[in-house]
Amino acid sequence: MKVTALLRKEAQDILKNKIYLLVVFVQVFILFGTFGIAITSSIASDPTLLDDSGIISSLKVGVPESIRGSELETNLLNQKLALIYYNNIDDAKDFLGTFLVAVVYSNPDGQDVTVKTDNSNIFYPVISTKINKAVNEYQIENKLVSTGLNMAEVQNILNPVDLKVVYLNEENPADLAIDSPYFVEIMYGFIVPFILLLPFFLASNIVTDSVVGERERKTFEVILMAPISSSMVMLGKTMPILAFSIVQSIVWIVLLNLLKVPIYNPVLIVILLFFIGLGFIGVGILLSMFVDSTKEANSAITIVLVFATFVLFMPLFIKASYFTPFLNYIPTVLMIKLASTPHISPNIILFSVPTILISLTLFAITIIYFRHERAIRL
Repeated sequence: MKVTALLRKEAQDILKNKIYLLVVFVQVFILFGTFGIAITSSIASDPTLLDDSGIISSLKVGVPESIRGSELETNLLNQKLALIYYNNIDDAKDFLGTFLVAVVYSNPDGQDVTVKTDNSNIFYPVISTKINKAVNEYQIENKLVSTGLNMAEVQNILNPVDLKVVYLNEENPADLAIDSPYFVEIMYGFIVPFILLLPFFLASNIVTDSVVGERERKTFEVILMAPISSSMVMLGKTMPILAFSIVQSIVWIVLLNLLKVPIYNPVLIVILLFFIGLGFIGVGILLSMFVDSTKEANSAITIVLVFATFVLFMPLFIKASYFTPFLNYIPTVLMIKLASTPHISPNIILFSVPTILISLTLFAITIIYFRHERAIRL
């Protein structure tokens, strides 16, 4: 009953904390914002997705009237580029960067092709790739035709293989929001672990109030004198914020699934998040017992979070071969493996052991130090 009362008190303190409730709503905007950025950047970097989205039709390329009927025009149209024809190519150049994203023209003999593009346009990389592909094909065709080959022979040389892609497991495809390698990489390789860990990062700042705030309000001694063990006091202070953080992560998992970013193995992910959160909150409480004010506690936990961010997320971008054996033990890597595939290796449990042991050790140290401080104060 006494522990229940403490749990209820801590939960009520959290719900009354307007900053914490504001932080919860901010996370929703972060989730939708990062998802939108991933969608936009995927489309902007993938010519096929750009074609399918219909955006390409609004991006105009200026060309001279003399290009009509030529192979260069055919190649540009094959890239699904929207061509605007000009009698005077200088007129087209005047619209570059405003109405036109690029201008393409050739010299009178048709051998040399000049391309001018607006590098400030967000779709410049894709447009440039499409134009370069069309121009390269045109120049190769010209060289082959100059050797005496007809267009049928030229096409056989340019396309020697008829590639057919056979998809497996078509009856149970992944329900992805957008079929893009870049989208999969950025979502599962960074955004998913970031979003799921965000409640624990933000809760670490809130949890400092659990000790320092009590001390500033002169209620910490009352808790120290409560007739319950130090372990129960720590559980009473830890479990509410840990539970609220886990509930948030579960909600984010549901939202990601609704946004067609399937999160596999949610139960295992929640278990892993429990231990990660236990470690974060334990460190937050431990730091709170070393400082004298909420301001100092927040500064200290911010430094710890910067270090934790480096440890958890920098390995995702490191390609060094000597670091590869250690990657499997990084919590964010474990989350990526669990979230991105329904089929996991049993070794994932072995790889999770260091995270679990470190979190339990940090929490045990917090309890020991709390028991020590309680003995001193009493």
